[in-house]
Amino acid sequence: MRDCLVIIPTYNEKENISKMIDTVLDLTPRFDILIVDDGSPDGTADIVKSKIPSSNERLHIVERQGKLGLGTAYIRGFEWALERHYQYICEMDADFSHNPQDLLRLVKACEKGADMSVGSRYVKGGNVENWPWDRVLLSYFASVYVRFITWMMVKDTTAGFVCYTRNVLQTLDLSKIQFVGYAFQIEMKFAVAKAKFKIKEVPITFIDRVEGVSKMSSGIFKEALLGVLVMRKKSFLKPKFYNKKALGA
Repeated sequence: MRDCLVIIPTYNEKENISKMIDTVLDLTPRFDILIVDDGSPDGTADIVKSKIPSSNERLHIVERQGKLGLGTAYIRGFEWALERHYQYICEMDADFSHNPQDLLRLVKACEKGADMSVGSRYVKGGNVENWPWDRVLLSYFASVYVRFITWMMVKDTTAGFVCYTRNVLQTLDLSKIQFVGYAFQIEMKFAVAKAKFKIKEVPITFIDRVEGVSKMSSGIFKEALLGVLVMRKKSFLKPKFYNKKALGA
């Protein structure tokens, strides 16, 4: 059985992707990498493919046509990872806002009993660097709002730096995950919590990107704000996010 995979979705990340790949491949213990690229017009996929021959079969790419959204990129990556029997499946951004060294701490938390570990800005020891104060407040109170609506005991509900155990992703019914933007991160944590898996927050320092262009938009924020209310309402009507067949296996 393979051990650790990190899924990195990309769209126009030519400034960052080569260095990110090299940094992750140099980690010990070892991580394999899956890039899910949404037809980046800047040539990101070509950079990735040029590095595959020297990666010792540890670097992989799935190319999709068009910008299909963060959530569907991760779902595609999860399915790819499960087909290949990875035990720990991580997700992170390509822009170094997540420190690749922290992947080791996320996996360690799962090895010690967590079903899902979250790189958290808002637990003791967590921090944010290079963000303007208004964006920090917006992000923090967004997480407070999500906790209030969903009753989740997770302080950084919008975090996108996560490690899942294979058992979690096998158990969840990924077809019921609806959101494609950053609300996807909230919905996944909600699904994990509803299925009564253990979530552990690991403090990290989030550093705003230096190279490339942010993908954040008002539409993404609106999806997260309104989507949480819809998600909570649906959970009362159809509370099961998990695959009953997997639970019985």
